[in-house]
Amino acid sequence: MKLTRETFGVTASGQEVERFLMAAENGMSASFLTLGAIWETMKVPGRDGQTADVILGFDDLPSYETNIPHFGSPIGRNANRIGGASFPLNGKVIPLADTGAGNNIHSGPNLYHRRMWEAADCGCDGERAFVTFRLVSPDGDQGFPGNLVMDITYSLSEDGSMEIHYHGVPDADTLVNFTNHCYFNLCGQEHPERAMDQLVTVYAEQFSVCNATGLATGELRDVAGTPFDFRTEKKLSRDIGEDCEQLRFGNGYDHNFVLPGTRGELKHAAVCRDEVGGRRMDVFTTEPGIQIYTYNMSKEREAMLPPGKGGTHYTFRSACCFETQIIPDAIHHPEFDQPVVKAGEAYDSKTIYRFSVQ
Repeated sequence: MKLTRETFGVTASGQEVERFLMAAENGMSASFLTLGAIWETMKVPGRDGQTADVILGFDDLPSYETNIPHFGSPIGRNANRIGGASFPLNGKVIPLADTGAGNNIHSGPNLYHRRMWEAADCGCDGERAFVTFRLVSPDGDQGFPGNLVMDITYSLSEDGSMEIHYHGVPDADTLVNFTNHCYFNLCGQEHPERAMDQLVTVYAEQFSVCNATGLATGELRDVAGTPFDFRTEKKLSRDIGEDCEQLRFGNGYDHNFVLPGTRGELKHAAVCRDEVGGRRMDVFTTEPGIQIYTYNMSKEREAMLPPGKGGTHYTFRSACCFETQIIPDAIHHPEFDQPVVKAGEAYDSKTIYRFSVQ
């Protein structure tokens, strides 16, 4: 295992952005940026020995400074949507910015992936390489109470595991619910036309019902007999075109799946694989939910996007996200695990994306 550190570029405001590159002896490699603590590349060998980058992204820094789709980006303080752009906490209603259809989405504006993170630690022990990025989010940041010192540690192991460890401690009661908005195409990011051929399994009996704005309503519905049943492996494309209100609302899959087990225990959440190249990704998480999002962007949004890596034009449904999380809008539904972290207590969450060839 090797770890190298280099300059990636300089932002429009004159800040130097560093890249950390991890390279394993098995041929896998991954890289990360101090801008946004972004997961920049994930290169995985296929059955034929050829290596492909399996996550979407850009080749240049200016594109990452905008990064409209949040490629490879940590999302916080709260991932997904909060209804009414506000939430109750300790007898008060905390207002947030309305970032779309009356909801607060991904805690914006001033998203974390457009900020510089400190490279607080890094290292390599032969079997594992890691880098820890740190962000100090002040009291009132994006409307959320409390100062939060947030660490995100990425580590690549020789067994093909990419672990993301989220750890943060606030000095006042607040909401903390992180995820990573990485877009996966195990066929290789240069093959957007094949993304919906990826075979997916999700170990969930229920999914979160959404309204027309994409907000989870709190209703959980059994996946059995619906297009949301991924308990048996199937192509993403198989049922995505069915005449189903939930698919119409999301213009495809953009839903949380409820995982078995208890929050805090590491559980097998999903599998994604490319039948042609043989690349496989197993997803494990300590969180109770996983959002499956099939990059259902509009034509207008597509037109705003600069070219991707190697000049690839990322089109409608050219990747899939596997975003581990607390059940969306849980703060308004006390029957779910809550995103509230008390002052002085730790938010601690792990997700592992384990890559292999079969």
